[in-house]
Amino acid sequence: MAMSAVARETVFALRRQIAKIEGTLPERLEVPAGGAPRAIPGRAIPGKVRSGFPSGIAEKQIYSDAAQPDITPEITIVRRGLAVASPDAFLRTGIERLDTALGGGLPKAALSEIHGLETRDAGAVAGFALSLTSLILREKQGLPVLWIGTAEIFREAGFPYARGLHTLFGIEPEQLLFSEAPKLLDALWIAEEAARMTAFAAVILEIRGSPRLLHLTATRRLHARAQSAGRPVLLLRQAGEAEPTAAPVRLIVSAAPAASRETVAGPLAGSIGRPAFTVEIGKSRTALPGQFTLEWSPDEHAFAERTENSVAVVPVSQRGADPAPASGAVLAFPALASPAANSPTAGDQPSRQQRPAHRSPRRAG
Repeated sequence: MAMSAVARETVFALRRQIAKIEGTLPERLEVPAGGAPRAIPGRAIPGKVRSGFPSGIAEKQIYSDAAQPDITPEITIVRRGLAVASPDAFLRTGIERLDTALGGGLPKAALSEIHGLETRDAGAVAGFALSLTSLILREKQGLPVLWIGTAEIFREAGFPYARGLHTLFGIEPEQLLFSEAPKLLDALWIAEEAARMTAFAAVILEIRGSPRLLHLTATRRLHARAQSAGRPVLLLRQAGEAEPTAAPVRLIVSAAPAASRETVAGPLAGSIGRPAFTVEIGKSRTALPGQFTLEWSPDEHAFAERTENSVAVVPVSQRGADPAPASGAVLAFPALASPAANSPTAGDQPSRQQRPAHRSPRRAG
C-alpha cells in the first residue's frame, strides 16, 4: 500500500529528530557546478551515489519525494552513521594517522570521552585533556575553559599545577576555571548549563568510576548542548567501565614510557624525555579500533607520534660510586668457621644475642 505524502513527511521528520538526538544528522553537500544539480537542504537525488571514499566505509542516501519536480534535489552521503563534514568541524591533533582514523580529528561541537581504565591513569588522562585544551585555545583565544568535577575526584586526582600549565601547555592559569561540586548530580547540572554557553572555549567534566547517574540520557543531553553551542565537551572517565554513552568518540588513554632526550649527538643515555601517552580508539563512528603512542612537546605545544616503544633509563645517583657486581653465588647459610658449627645441634640453638626478648628475665624496679 502506497504511503501518503503526509505520512511520508511525518516519517522523515521523526527520522531527522532521532538523528539529531543521536548526533548523526547528515550535513548537506553541495555538488560543484558544471552541469551537476545544486544542493538544496532537505532533498536528495535518488539513484546517485558519490564514489571516491576509502574501502570499508559505507555510503547511503536519504531519498526525497519525487513528486515535486520544481525542486532541485541534492546528494546526502553518510559514512558509517556520521555525516561527511567540513574539515573545520574537527579538532586536529596534528598526527596524520590518528586524524585520518578519526575521520578528520575530534569533533568540535560534540561530546568526546577520554577514558582511564585505572586510578593510576588519572594523571595521564588529565595531561592528555590539557594537551587538547592547549590546541582548542589556539582557535578560541580569549575564552576560558571550565573544568567541572566532584570533591571526590579532586581529592583523589588533585588539581593541575598552575605554574606547569604555562610551562608545559602554554595555558595561562586564569584561562582554566574550576568548579567543585559536592555531588555528581550538581556536577552534571553545571556541565549541562555550561555546555550551552558560548562564553567558554570548552567544558571538561571529570568523573570517577561508573556512577548510575551518568547514564545514556545524561550524556545525550551533554552532547546535544555541545552541538547547539558549537563547543567541545570533554568527559574524563577515571577508573570506570566502558559503558554506553552518546559520545561519538571514546579514547582510552594511559601513560607510556618516556623515551630518552634527543640531542645533536643522538639520544642522551639515562635521560627522561617528553611526556608520552598511549591512545587507543575505543569507540568511533568513523574509525576502526587502533592504538597510537603520542608525545607532547612542551616547547612547540604539539603532539608527535612515536613508532618504537623505547623505555627510559633512570640514571644512578651521583652521590656514591656505582655498585660493583656481586662476586660468586650468595648463600643463605653461615660460614663453617669452627668444628662446633658442624655439630648436628649447632644450628638449632640460637646465640645469646638471638634469643627472644620475652624469654629473658624482666627488670625489676
